[in-house]
Amino acid sequence: MSEDNQLTCFDFSNEIKKTHAKFKGIDLFAGIGGIRLGFEQVFKKDIDFVFSSEIDKFAKITYFENFKETPYGDITQINPIDIPNFDILLAGFPCQPFSNAGLKKGFSDTRGSLFFDIARIVEHHKPKVVFLENVKGFKGHDKGNTFRVVKETLENLGYKVFFEVLNAKYFGVPQNRERIYIIAFLDKKINFRFPKKMDVSIKVGDILDNQVDEKYTISDKLWAGHQRRKREHKAKGNGFGYSLFTKDSEYTSTLSARYYKDGSEVLIQQEHKNPRKLSPREAGRLQGFPDEFNIVVSDVQAYKQFGNSVAVPVIKELAKHIQKEIDQ
Repeated sequence: MSEDNQLTCFDFSNEIKKTHAKFKGIDLFAGIGGIRLGFEQVFKKDIDFVFSSEIDKFAKITYFENFKETPYGDITQINPIDIPNFDILLAGFPCQPFSNAGLKKGFSDTRGSLFFDIARIVEHHKPKVVFLENVKGFKGHDKGNTFRVVKETLENLGYKVFFEVLNAKYFGVPQNRERIYIIAFLDKKINFRFPKKMDVSIKVGDILDNQVDEKYTISDKLWAGHQRRKREHKAKGNGFGYSLFTKDSEYTSTLSARYYKDGSEVLIQQEHKNPRKLSPREAGRLQGFPDEFNIVVSDVQAYKQFGNSVAVPVIKELAKHIQKEIDQ
């Protein structure tokens, strides 16, 4: 068994320690723990996380530095019986098509996909809440089959399913980032309502440092390439190309995991010099991560991790509404 797949990499003492927390949670496809962070900000001492899973070795390093736990590795190798009992499942799972979607019901539609690993854990443990996050396009993925099978699988397991697309720019971060949130409750009497837009005013300048290292200013060659490609796209009648913002911009475009490559989706205008990329700390703030969140990897890995993560303030608002429902 590889080091990544040894169960000892996660502290299972949570299963036997005395805890006064009302709820126990697990964090699957955990990344750097953005969803967990939002829930911990709301539930505080009322939630203990008893298990986590993440396969990326660099994300696991960041997770450990912030939560003092090393996630278990490959979720496909985990037997649900080895996971401690829990009440809330969190998962920002990858979007995959189901090859035989629409032909059958339940697990037969999900085998071969990573959602199957969530489903078998849900089937075994029957948690009170299943919280899933994915890209906006997930709902229409594979002509709608992927979303339909996920929803029907959860319903066949006894859950009442709610879903909504929310945009981070309405929840306290200056980023145009739309994601779908699928929240399922075992208690079918619950009639969950998603949070409305927050009455907050924020601009890009609120997440920027006054001074950053010159290394984040893009080179003449890269800047010339960005401008050339934008002209070429414009000539073809499309809007692709770099996106430039100032401290007074209301929000940026979506930060993605490819940001480390050339920074084209979020460039910050500078006086009398080329635009610059966000620093990793600024990228974290753009996702709503507090400055106390430890960044211990290279810039390249940090950009990937924040781009792959979630807008924490959106998770926090959703967690507030979930807490209200299950506390009752």
